[in-house]
Amino acid sequence: MPTNFCRPGWSAASLLATLFICCNSPAAENVTVVIDAGHGGHDRGGIPGQRIAEKVMTLDVAQRLRNVLQASGYRVVMTRDSDVFVPLGTRVAIANSYRNAIFVCVHFNATNRMGASGIETYFYSRDSLPLASAIHHFVVGGAPSSNRGVRRRGYYVLRKTNIPAVLVECGFLTNPTEGAYAQTASYRQKLAEEIAAGVQGRNSVGGALSTTRVATSETIPLQPYMDQTKVTSSKHHKSKSSHKKSARKKKTSSKSTGSEARYASTDPEA
Repeated sequence: MPTNFCRPGWSAASLLATLFICCNSPAAENVTVVIDAGHGGHDRGGIPGQRIAEKVMTLDVAQRLRNVLQASGYRVVMTRDSDVFVPLGTRVAIANSYRNAIFVCVHFNATNRMGASGIETYFYSRDSLPLASAIHHFVVGGAPSSNRGVRRRGYYVLRKTNIPAVLVECGFLTNPTEGAYAQTASYRQKLAEEIAAGVQGRNSVGGALSTTRVATSETIPLQPYMDQTKVTSSKHHKSKSSHKKSARKKKTSSKSTGSEARYASTDPEA
């Protein structure tokens, strides 16, 4: 990008054109990207007995994503930049402390079924859908994994943020193939670059809240999504004592870990 706008020989038209390009580049957006590397510290992520530590993979991708976005002129804030545990409330507070910002939460999936695979992206608010659609479009297009779609769920870090927020699951670490991919630096770099492309292309998503729009050469298609905010349990007839016991257990668990429940382990489609 030129740094000297008064270079001799430039016409007024070329100067105006250069100014237009600079003012419409990602560097001139003045957008802050808050990157949240899932888990960390005592919270290893994943499921019991999982060989690959999710917290290590998420931090590496998040750091690579930071580098890519900073090189494009974005201001980047990390909720964690080392192997430390950050409570969900603190992550949300960091995100909400910045104006004109977006929140990107990086995770990997896990389940007891080794055959489960694919990329999925979560959002909650309507304002977050274009960001989710764009990131999902690029990550799925650049990863050799199946498309599990864009899903709407009320996860804490998505529900409590006041800015566009997305949680991207970059594949299943419990899947032998996807786990092997995730352990290569080149693949993690590719994930970071594709997420960054989604951040940069979030304003090019075509259509409104619909799954029937088609892509054009100028826009990214709105990705098909599944609204899972009203998922109900199949066990509706628990006794009162069983229900109270479950509620107490859930409350104790949330206080001791301060972390989200494993997304894939409760996913009936995993």
